Amino acid sequence: MEVKEQIRAYRSSLGLSQEELAAAVYVTRQTVSNWENGKSYPDIQSLLRLSALYGVSLDQLIKGDAERMKEKINDDEIRAFNRLSNVFALMMVLSLLAWAPLAYFLHWWGMALAVILFAFTFFLALRVEKEKKKYDIQSYKEIVAFLEGRRLDEISKAQEVAKRPYQKVLLTLGSAALAAVLTGGLLWLFTLVQSILNTG
Repeated sequence: MEVKEQIRAYRSSLGLSQEELAAAVYVTRQTVSNWENGKSYPDIQSLLRLSALYGVSLDQLIKGDAERMKEKINDDEIRAFNRLSNVFALMMVLSLLAWAPLAYFLHWWGMALAVILFAFTFFLALRVEKEKKKYDIQSYKEIVAFLEGRRLDEISKAQEVAKRPYQKVLLTLGSAALAAVLTGGLLWLFTLVQSILNTG
């Protein structure tokens, strides 16, 4: 039996409505509905609250889903994320390196092409985030880690690090600074080569 069915079955056995269950585990009614319809998966804290409320062990609650979770990580994450992340990494490098030669050799047309290249790279970044939400990978990783005996505080620390919004801002600013340095360096190099060719 999958977790979505377990959540619904135990809720029904206790005579709780979705609203009452949501209040008991500190989530919204819509979240409970999404769990029971298989649209999303409870995070580790919610699963622990559910197991305590239902009076069952975590193993009993997620019985039938543990192997599926591991397969989900191994199959979906490795295949989809490796492919997407490889394309994204390639496009990031191209975006960073293409500015200078495009601007130098093609002038305004080159700048336009560089902007299009950057827009496509940004689109890929959004796709990576969408896939992450689609497969709810962070939750699966937390649960599998918990089942493998890692301490919950380690998982919580990892969550907190991942939730820091300023990390994305710093990454964006760092990428912009790197792009500026690379662009400036390449433009200087092209100018130097051009001046050598003109004098020679």
